[in-house]
Amino acid sequence: MRVSCKSGLALSAALLISACASPQQVARFADPKAAFAPVSDNARKVLGKDTALLMDAPAIEANAKRVHAMVQGKTLDADTAVQVALLNNRGLQAAYAQLGVSSAEAWQSIMTPNPVVSIGVLGINADGVGAFRSIEGVIANNLQAAFTQEGRSRAADVKFRQAQLTAVEKTLSVAVDTRRAWVDAVAAFEAAGLIREAQGTADAASELAARLGDTGYLNKADQAREHAFYAELTGQRAQAKLAATLAKEALTRQMGLWGQDVTYFVPNALPRLPRQVKSRPHIERDALKSRVDLAIARLDLDSMAKARGMTEATRYVTDLELVVGAELERENDGGGIETKTTPQVELDFAIPIFDSGKARLKRAEAAYMLAAHQLAERAVNVRSEARAAHASYVGTHQIAGHYRNAVLPLRQTIEEEALLSYNGMITNTFELLADTRARLNSNLTEASARRDFWQAEANLVAAVHGGGGGGAGSGGDTQASVAGDGSGGH
Repeated sequence: MRVSCKSGLALSAALLISACASPQQVARFADPKAAFAPVSDNARKVLGKDTALLMDAPAIEANAKRVHAMVQGKTLDADTAVQVALLNNRGLQAAYAQLGVSSAEAWQSIMTPNPVVSIGVLGINADGVGAFRSIEGVIANNLQAAFTQEGRSRAADVKFRQAQLTAVEKTLSVAVDTRRAWVDAVAAFEAAGLIREAQGTADAASELAARLGDTGYLNKADQAREHAFYAELTGQRAQAKLAATLAKEALTRQMGLWGQDVTYFVPNALPRLPRQVKSRPHIERDALKSRVDLAIARLDLDSMAKARGMTEATRYVTDLELVVGAELERENDGGGIETKTTPQVELDFAIPIFDSGKARLKRAEAAYMLAAHQLAERAVNVRSEARAAHASYVGTHQIAGHYRNAVLPLRQTIEEEALLSYNGMITNTFELLADTRARLNSNLTEASARRDFWQAEANLVAAVHGGGGGGAGSGGDTQASVAGDGSGGH
């Protein structure tokens, strides 16, 4: 049965048209704003904050002016710091740019391979026929691309949604890390202030010890003890100031600030504790529904399922190509040059004699089970992280509340009674100073407990929505304390 060139070209064109991506698919992957919309919507829903997609110089300049107006010379609260980071963190903008790369890759993956045109000229300058003897031209089309177009489109859609969720996860991570950095910076300045207050007490004790030494009332060992307390506290204050400076620099990096924009301030103390914590009876369910990393794992499993189906569908035929063309041949029979055109159609494919596709199918099945087990493990961990973050949130609130409601009032009472006893000449000066030091240490402990609570609140957001570890650990490093804690009076 002969196939004409005309009918072969028609078949080739029909296959090409059927294998083309739809305009809706192309528009979805080609529009940067459409790709970014789920990211900005999630940030507004979860964080209540705006995000920015900076794709050109005018947008970057306008955003810089907006950030400058928000930070220069201003005292930033936690919400403002998070908003600045979402607008100005260049690592976050790099993640958004990566989303553009992923959309382009998805766009490319659904495109039909270009047909390959081959033209050959034979018998150049052959005797009797002039310039050439024959010309052969063919067009080769990849038939497998047409047959797998739907599957490739589904796989590209899954990968693109994964890229969008990855950008969402990075957004949440920047927001949570910025809030943690703000808590650390404010807590460090609050600790430095409390140690400065303690240094004032130590300075008074050291001066008093020197005067009593001059009168002979206090021996050299006792004088040295008070001087050492003041000297140690001076070193601790320097350490606290350095820690506060470094903590603020960490916050500055999170917000992506430099130049004149670093002239901002943070409060001198963390906010007071809320009267009660939010009840989250369904926190496991909320986390399973909202965690971005879990959604990415689900899409990964979906992708593996589609890849397994594609592998099974193309198990035996891995390369199928339709070649359509014609050959123009010239002959000289003595009476002139006669031209003859011969159409041709070829179908190229690999015969699965040695490779039946079993190895590829086995790999696809194993990859699917790998993704399934990883998803199950992630779900178990998400449940645990949510419970742990909520336990930390509730527990740190109770601990900080205990110091605020029980310990600090008792220490205040002790100091007030010690002052009355001192005024009545019942106790000496150094016993009064020891009680004052104990109260200052309690203040530092309460401030540290408050810091842990606000860190736990940030961790709770990460545990429910994603974007960073949501464990039960506290956000700070070590608790500050006044030198000479527990020393007795003279």
